[in-house]
Amino acid sequence: METDRYRGESARGRWGLLGAIALLVLLPACSLESLAVDSMASALAGAGGVYASDEDPELVRDALPFALKTYETLLVEAPENVDLLTAACRGFTQYAAGYVEPDAERAEVEDWEQAEALRARALKLYLRARDYCLRGLEVDVAGISERLALAPREAAAGLRPAQIERVYWTGAAWGAAISIGLDRPELVVDLPAVEALMERALELEPAWDDGSIHEAMIRLEALPEAMGGSPERARYHFERAVELSSGERASPYVAYATTVSVGAGRRQEFVELLRTALAIDPDVRPESRLANLLAQRQARFLLEHVDDYFLPDEGSP
Repeated sequence: METDRYRGESARGRWGLLGAIALLVLLPACSLESLAVDSMASALAGAGGVYASDEDPELVRDALPFALKTYETLLVEAPENVDLLTAACRGFTQYAAGYVEPDAERAEVEDWEQAEALRARALKLYLRARDYCLRGLEVDVAGISERLALAPREAAAGLRPAQIERVYWTGAAWGAAISIGLDRPELVVDLPAVEALMERALELEPAWDDGSIHEAMIRLEALPEAMGGSPERARYHFERAVELSSGERASPYVAYATTVSVGAGRRQEFVELLRTALAIDPDVRPESRLANLLAQRQARFLLEHVDDYFLPDEGSP
């Protein structure tokens, strides 16, 4: 009897062990897939530095669309991966700002319709970027998108230092969309949300990314005074952006020249700022090499077309 009971208990033990092993094998099947997607997503999200330091802007132009669609593919499987949502927001914004919008500006010289089509595409890319960042903010703060529309400053006040990157890129993408669509009331009505996000970013970490927030503020403050802009504040943010980047980034000079200098009709200042941008060595700051090369490309184009932005000097043909 003892032997039979022992055999029964042994059999039950074996079946219990086999059941546990089967459960261990089956359970990780889903979790491992999720873990693999999250790991791949986080790895891809952190690859931005590889692009930022590249010395070949056209190579990056060709590679970025594939990377962006990869982000979107992974987001289907990991829709709340904050790193991936932030990377998608950042990537679409940078692609539109670095390539599509400048293409529109260059096309305007010879083909107005093509320029308008490119601007429309840039607008869609900026809005797609904005939506990814808002999704990222929603992961931490449910309902913030709606609150930003209704009470932007109160909504932004609840954002925390750990969210600084998403706060900045949400404001940058959203603001860029508005700057293209100033003739669209449905976009301009969101300007207070952009201002609230950027002001909150400045409160959280004013020196973030070597002055990127101040650089974004140049464009906001360059808006007409009726829309809340201020030439004095724009100048302050320009000087802070240059200071925080040790004068080694070309983009603040281009941003100030194309907004404030053009708006005020200061042709000589425009030229001097762009020449300063071109004098910067892109290799001094490898992490900003691509951004510097793209800003300098824009500076060269602008210098070649100064007369498109200003009345000719007195006595000029």
